[in-house]
Amino acid sequence: MNFVFISPHFPSNYERFCTALRDHGVTVLGIADTPYEQLSPTLRGALTDYYRVDSLEDYESVFRAVAYFIHHHGRIDWLESNNEYWLEQDARLREAFHITSGFMPEDMPRVKRKSLMKACYQQAGVPTARLHHVTTLDAARAFIDQVGYPVVVKPDNGVGACATYKLEDDAALCEFFADLPPVPYVMEEFVNGAICSYDAILDSHGEPLFESGDYVPYSIMDAVNTGDHQHFTILPRLPDDLRDAGRRCVKAFGARSRFVHFEFFRLWDDHPFLGRAGTVVGLEVNMRPCGGFTPDMYNYALSTDVYRIYADMICYDENRQPDWPEKYLRPSSRWRSSCACTASRTFQPITTPTASSPRWTATRWRALEPTTTARPIPR
Repeated sequence: MNFVFISPHFPSNYERFCTALRDHGVTVLGIADTPYEQLSPTLRGALTDYYRVDSLEDYESVFRAVAYFIHHHGRIDWLESNNEYWLEQDARLREAFHITSGFMPEDMPRVKRKSLMKACYQQAGVPTARLHHVTTLDAARAFIDQVGYPVVVKPDNGVGACATYKLEDDAALCEFFADLPPVPYVMEEFVNGAICSYDAILDSHGEPLFESGDYVPYSIMDAVNTGDHQHFTILPRLPDDLRDAGRRCVKAFGARSRFVHFEFFRLWDDHPFLGRAGTVVGLEVNMRPCGGFTPDMYNYALSTDVYRIYADMICYDENRQPDWPEKYLRPSSRWRSSCACTASRTFQPITTPTASSPRWTATRWRALEPTTTARPIPR
């Protein structure tokens, strides 16, 4: 089996996908813009062949790299980056070389554009915030007359909370329109709630081989815009309503044979349009793993190996990993070296594995007796 991995060196933990695939007997072929000698020894050992391009942004160069692999290794069975930024290029390359194991270009709009996600959420029966395509100041004011301030503006095709802003009043609205971004933007009503996710590795029928999620008790948008700490907690088990919403979205969006990260709000207060406090509300879907070192945190938190589960899915279309009984919760801080605990329990550090990043503290935590907090993790 031949697997082309686009940008296997970034983020750095993605080399573990390559290692797991190699250990399963897969021929792993890497394409990136980094000189071969600058790849880590672990990654070099996992790759059967490597093609360096001057820029991964240059589609023609990456196209030639895939053609080179086909000439030297035969038919390509899989092509993935597992990276939000390259999903559309991945799809173009699959179509060009008739690699049928993933999304094609015609699938991209509904999984990349926030405005087009709404129809799939509706099909799944999951409520979402009301949306307006940003055009003119007058049209924006008419939308705000319906939903009220604050509102959130963000790129229709964007990644995470990048270039996303909360507008509190008309002065902020006018300031936004005075320097309107050159890309299509959407405006949504503000949703007051915690962010939680449904993360899964799916088989070829869209059935989960692995499921988990995380809980963020604050606004990621605010943290990105202020440079503050970003921390979240791996859920020891998914609440039933979150699992149900995630699985229904998998079917509605047509996801299969991949790692997915679907984000939801859980309402803190009753909302006249979205539902009662505690309701799960759709935010956005991401057809790749949760960002940064979260896959490693799932491994620590759940005593598993998502990289090997992913390789099991590629090779066998099933999960062949043992279900280890020891379980942990995993708090983390992405941007600074301190860990922050946000769960409705008290935590005690028990081991300190080697961290993959100097700004990431890798500490495992055991849950102790429950304590009372204002925003408990939903069970």
